[in-house]
Amino acid sequence: MPPKTKFDKETIVKAAFAIAREEGFAGITARSVAKHLRCSVAPIYFNFGTIDDLVKAVVERVLALSDELLKKQKGSDLFENIGKASLEFAREYPIFFRELVMQKNPYMASHETFQDAMVEALAEDKSMRGLTYDERKYLLLKMRIFQTGLSIMVANGQLPSWLDEQAAETLLLEVGEDLLLIQQMRQKEKGQ
Repeated sequence: MPPKTKFDKETIVKAAFAIAREEGFAGITARSVAKHLRCSVAPIYFNFGTIDDLVKAVVERVLALSDELLKKQKGSDLFENIGKASLEFAREYPIFFRELVMQKNPYMASHETFQDAMVEALAEDKSMRGLTYDERKYLLLKMRIFQTGLSIMVANGQLPSWLDEQAAETLLLEVGEDLLLIQQMRQKEKGQ
Protein backbone atom coordinates (compact mmCIF):
# COMPACT_ATOMS: atom_id res chain seq x y z
CA MET A 1 0.00 0.00 0.00
CA PRO A 2 1.58 3.35 -1.04
CA PRO A 3 2.19 5.90 1.72
CA LYS A 4 -0.27 8.75 2.10
CA THR A 5 0.80 11.98 0.48
CA LYS A 6 1.24 14.79 2.98
CA PHE A 7 0.49 18.35 2.04
CA ASP A 8 2.36 21.12 3.79
CA LYS A 9 1.33 24.78 3.98
CA GLU A 10 3.52 25.75 1.04
CA THR A 11 1.95 23.16 -1.26
CA ILE A 12 -1.53 24.23 -0.24
CA VAL A 13 -0.74 27.93 -0.74
CA LYS A 14 0.67 27.19 -4.21
CA ALA A 15 -2.53 25.35 -5.14
CA ALA A 16 -4.73 28.13 -3.77
CA PHE A 17 -2.59 30.73 -5.57
CA ALA A 18 -3.08 28.90 -8.87
CA ILE A 19 -6.83 28.82 -8.32
CA ALA A 20 -6.99 32.50 -7.35
CA ARG A 21 -4.88 33.52 -10.34
CA GLU A 22 -7.59 32.09 -12.60
CA GLU A 23 -10.77 32.64 -10.56
CA GLY A 24 -9.95 35.34 -8.01
CA PHE A 25 -9.78 34.99 -4.24
CA ALA A 26 -13.42 33.88 -4.05
CA GLY A 27 -12.39 30.76 -5.98
CA ILE A 28 -10.37 29.57 -3.00
CA THR A 29 -12.53 27.07 -1.16
CA ALA A 30 -11.58 23.96 0.75
CA ARG A 31 -13.15 21.84 -1.97
CA SER A 32 -11.47 23.67 -4.87
CA VAL A 33 -8.04 23.41 -3.26
CA ALA A 34 -8.60 19.76 -2.34
CA LYS A 35 -9.69 19.02 -5.91
CA HIS A 36 -6.61 20.80 -7.25
CA LEU A 37 -4.38 18.73 -4.95
CA ARG A 38 -6.43 15.55 -5.45
CA CYS A 39 -6.96 15.05 -1.75
CA SER A 40 -9.61 15.48 0.89
CA VAL A 41 -10.24 18.81 2.63
CA ALA A 42 -8.55 17.50 5.80
CA PRO A 43 -5.00 18.71 4.92
CA ILE A 44 -6.33 22.19 4.17
CA TYR A 45 -8.02 22.52 7.55
CA PHE A 46 -5.11 20.80 9.31
CA ASN A 47 -2.69 23.47 7.99
CA PHE A 48 -5.06 26.45 7.99
CA GLY A 49 -7.69 26.97 10.66
CA THR A 50 -10.05 28.66 8.22
CA ILE A 51 -10.27 29.36 4.51
CA ASP A 52 -9.82 33.05 5.39
CA ASP A 53 -6.40 32.14 6.82
CA LEU A 54 -5.52 30.43 3.54
CA VAL A 55 -6.76 33.39 1.50
CA LYS A 56 -4.64 35.74 3.65
CA ALA A 57 -1.59 33.55 2.96
CA VAL A 58 -2.28 33.77 -0.77
CA VAL A 59 -2.72 37.55 -0.56
CA GLU A 60 0.62 37.79 1.26
CA ARG A 61 2.19 35.81 -1.59
CA VAL A 62 0.62 38.16 -4.15
CA LEU A 63 1.82 41.27 -2.29
CA ALA A 64 5.31 39.76 -2.06
CA LEU A 65 5.23 39.29 -5.85
CA SER A 66 4.24 42.93 -6.20
CA ASP A 67 7.19 43.96 -4.01
CA GLU A 68 9.53 41.80 -6.12
CA LEU A 69 8.30 43.51 -9.28
CA LEU A 70 9.00 46.90 -7.70
CA LYS A 71 12.51 45.89 -6.59
CA LYS A 72 13.49 44.66 -10.04
CA GLN A 73 12.65 47.97 -11.73
CA LYS A 74 15.68 49.99 -12.84
CA GLY A 75 14.08 53.39 -13.34
CA SER A 76 15.67 56.68 -12.46
CA ASP A 77 13.34 57.44 -9.54
CA LEU A 78 10.72 55.97 -7.24
CA PHE A 79 7.77 57.27 -9.29
CA GLU A 80 9.07 55.58 -12.42
CA ASN A 81 9.70 52.30 -10.61
CA ILE A 82 6.26 52.25 -9.00
CA GLY A 83 4.57 53.06 -12.30
CA LYS A 84 6.45 50.40 -14.25
CA ALA A 85 5.88 47.80 -11.52
CA SER A 86 2.16 48.62 -11.50
CA LEU A 87 1.89 48.16 -15.26
CA GLU A 88 3.82 44.88 -15.12
CA PHE A 89 1.68 43.59 -12.22
CA ALA A 90 -1.52 44.51 -14.09
CA ARG A 91 -0.21 42.78 -17.22
CA GLU A 92 1.02 39.60 -15.47
CA TYR A 93 -1.70 39.25 -12.82
CA PRO A 94 -4.83 41.02 -14.11
CA ILE A 95 -7.25 39.18 -11.84
CA PHE A 96 -5.18 39.95 -8.75
CA PHE A 97 -4.83 43.56 -9.88
CA ARG A 98 -8.56 43.94 -10.33
CA GLU A 99 -9.35 42.34 -6.97
CA LEU A 100 -6.74 44.26 -4.97
CA VAL A 101 -6.89 47.63 -6.69
CA MET A 102 -10.32 47.94 -8.25
CA GLN A 103 -12.40 46.39 -5.48
CA LYS A 104 -12.71 47.31 -1.85
CA ASN A 105 -11.02 44.63 0.20
CA PRO A 106 -9.57 44.08 3.66
CA TYR A 107 -6.14 43.07 2.35
CA MET A 108 -4.59 46.31 1.18
CA ALA A 109 -3.01 48.76 3.58
CA SER A 110 -4.89 51.99 3.86
CA HIS A 111 -4.18 54.60 1.22
CA GLU A 112 -3.07 57.05 3.89
CA THR A 113 -0.40 54.69 5.25
CA PHE A 114 0.99 54.16 1.76
CA GLN A 115 0.69 57.83 0.93
CA ASP A 116 2.55 59.05 4.02
CA ALA A 117 5.45 56.66 3.45
CA MET A 118 5.69 57.67 -0.21
CA VAL A 119 5.51 61.41 0.46
CA GLU A 120 8.35 61.07 2.97
CA ALA A 121 10.42 58.99 0.52
CA LEU A 122 9.86 61.55 -2.23
CA ALA A 123 11.48 64.24 -0.09
CA GLU A 124 14.80 62.50 -0.87
CA ASP A 125 14.33 62.85 -4.63
CA LYS A 126 16.37 65.81 -5.90
CA SER A 127 13.58 66.96 -8.22
CA MET A 128 11.18 67.10 -5.23
CA ARG A 129 13.37 68.78 -2.64
CA GLY A 130 11.87 72.20 -3.10
CA LEU A 131 8.30 70.96 -2.73
CA THR A 132 6.44 71.11 0.56
CA TYR A 133 4.92 68.00 2.10
CA ASP A 134 1.46 69.01 0.90
CA GLU A 135 2.73 69.73 -2.63
CA ARG A 136 4.41 66.29 -2.79
CA LYS A 137 1.24 64.67 -1.42
CA TYR A 138 -0.95 66.32 -4.08
CA LEU A 139 1.53 65.49 -6.84
CA LEU A 140 1.63 61.87 -5.67
CA LEU A 141 -2.16 61.71 -5.80
CA LYS A 142 -2.26 63.07 -9.36
CA MET A 143 0.39 60.62 -10.49
CA ARG A 144 -1.28 57.73 -8.72
CA ILE A 145 -4.61 58.53 -10.36
CA PHE A 146 -3.04 58.41 -13.81
CA GLN A 147 -0.91 55.34 -13.07
CA THR A 148 -3.89 53.45 -11.63
CA GLY A 149 -6.07 54.34 -14.60
CA LEU A 150 -3.44 53.22 -17.09
CA SER A 151 -2.85 50.00 -15.11
CA ILE A 152 -6.60 49.31 -15.10
CA MET A 153 -6.62 49.65 -18.87
CA VAL A 154 -3.73 47.15 -19.04
CA ALA A 155 -5.41 44.68 -16.64
CA ASN A 156 -8.67 44.86 -18.60
CA GLY A 157 -7.02 44.64 -22.03
CA GLN A 158 -8.33 48.08 -22.97
CA LEU A 159 -5.18 49.72 -24.32
CA PRO A 160 -5.50 50.84 -27.93
CA SER A 161 -3.92 48.36 -30.35
CA TRP A 162 -1.32 50.91 -31.39
CA LEU A 163 -0.06 51.34 -27.79
CA ASP A 164 2.29 48.47 -26.99
CA GLU A 165 3.89 47.75 -23.58
CA GLN A 166 6.88 50.02 -24.20
CA ALA A 167 4.69 52.86 -25.44
CA ALA A 168 2.48 52.52 -22.33
CA GLU A 169 5.55 52.86 -20.11
CA THR A 170 6.72 55.86 -22.12
CA LEU A 171 3.30 57.47 -21.78
CA LEU A 172 3.37 56.86 -18.02
CA LEU A 173 6.79 58.53 -17.70
CA GLU A 174 5.82 61.46 -19.91
CA VAL A 175 2.72 62.22 -17.86
CA GLY A 176 4.73 61.92 -14.65
CA GLU A 177 7.32 64.35 -15.97
CA ASP A 178 4.59 66.74 -17.13
CA LEU A 179 2.90 66.71 -13.72
CA LEU A 180 6.20 67.31 -11.93
CA LEU A 181 7.07 70.15 -14.31
CA ILE A 182 3.69 71.79 -13.73
CA GLN A 183 4.14 71.50 -9.95
CA GLN A 184 7.62 73.03 -10.16
CA MET A 185 6.31 75.89 -12.32
CA ARG A 186 3.54 76.59 -9.79
CA GLN A 187 6.09 76.63 -7.00
CA LYS A 188 8.25 79.15 -8.88
CA GLU A 189 5.20 81.37 -9.47
CA LYS A 190 4.49 81.36 -5.72
CA GLY A 191 8.08 82.38 -5.00
CA GLN A 192 8.02 85.43 -7.25
